[in-house]
Amino acid sequence: MTLTLATGVLLFFAAVAGGAINSVAGGGTLLTFPTLIWLGLPSINANATSTVAIWPGTVGTIWGYRQDLRASSPRMLALVFPSVIGGIVGALLLNRTPPAVFDALVPFLILFATLLFMIQEPIRRRLKISHPESHKSTRWLIGAMTFQLFVALYGGYFGAGIGILMLAAMSILGLSDIHQMNGLKNFFGGCINGVAAFYFIWARMVYWPFVVIMALGAIAGGYSGAGVARRIGRNAVRRIVIAIGFGMAVSLFVKFILSR
Repeated sequence: MTLTLATGVLLFFAAVAGGAINSVAGGGTLLTFPTLIWLGLPSINANATSTVAIWPGTVGTIWGYRQDLRASSPRMLALVFPSVIGGIVGALLLNRTPPAVFDALVPFLILFATLLFMIQEPIRRRLKISHPESHKSTRWLIGAMTFQLFVALYGGYFGAGIGILMLAAMSILGLSDIHQMNGLKNFFGGCINGVAAFYFIWARMVYWPFVVIMALGAIAGGYSGAGVARRIGRNAVRRIVIAIGFGMAVSLFVKFILSR
């Protein structure tokens, strides 16, 4: 596959937008992954390439939440283990999925992730709990770790939309500070996508010419593009992501049907 100037510019700005949206609202994968497919990259390689390319932007976002992470309870580190295990198992499952099967799943995965993103705010409001102290028992911790394992499996396999699911896991443990929850969400998401990214690299599933350009764009988006997103407003960003997500899902449904 030849990397042209026009393709490089498109990938860079798709990653800038994805990095900015991830830092403000989450859902950047709904831009980067379909872009790679429409440029002709096989869907499994597009998923792997998108994961590896966007991950550096996640690291920048985690750094931005470092104060909130320092204030978190040490018991939250227990969620690292299911995040890492689920992330690598999900990546293994992706590598063992027949391309034709994944091609058929892609529109549904994007639609599912878009729906998760769309209902993020209502769910976030419902996750506010009145008695957080009652959720600090070992039983609740085991429940949250089990839930996080399934979130990580999905995250390692596809990735888009895991943020709202992780917020649910943290609410199980009694967290109510949204800034702290967002910091932990990005940290655990970085663990999930990080181990998946390392596996994708090891398994040679990544198209490197695209990764380098998109990684630079994701970092730029995480730092500078977020300012633009904040100026237009969180609600506007959410509407744009939802519209793009549904548009991409419909277009990929049509593309899949026409390819049969």
